[in-house]
Amino acid sequence: MSNQSYRAGEVVYVMYRNPHAQSVANVQEAAVVEDPDHPGELCLFIYDTYYPLSEEIAIYQTKEEAEAVYQEYFGDDQEEDVHG
Repeated sequence: MSNQSYRAGEVVYVMYRNPHAQSVANVQEAAVVEDPDHPGELCLFIYDTYYPLSEEIAIYQTKEEAEAVYQEYFGDDQEEDVHG
């Protein structure tokens, strides 16, 4: 999804890594909001923190889409490696 297709107030979903435990990731709801530091630009608001919109962040329109990709990367194969 390109940056031009976002609108302030839109809810999206991202894969978010816990900053305190980098091996932990989950699907997190995020809001697209006006960037308080850069008027006229949009950013993501997650856990009371603003993040710049960039092509480096995997952003999904629906929770189902985000969870399907999450399972592809972190699902059953990951668990077998850890527990197997």
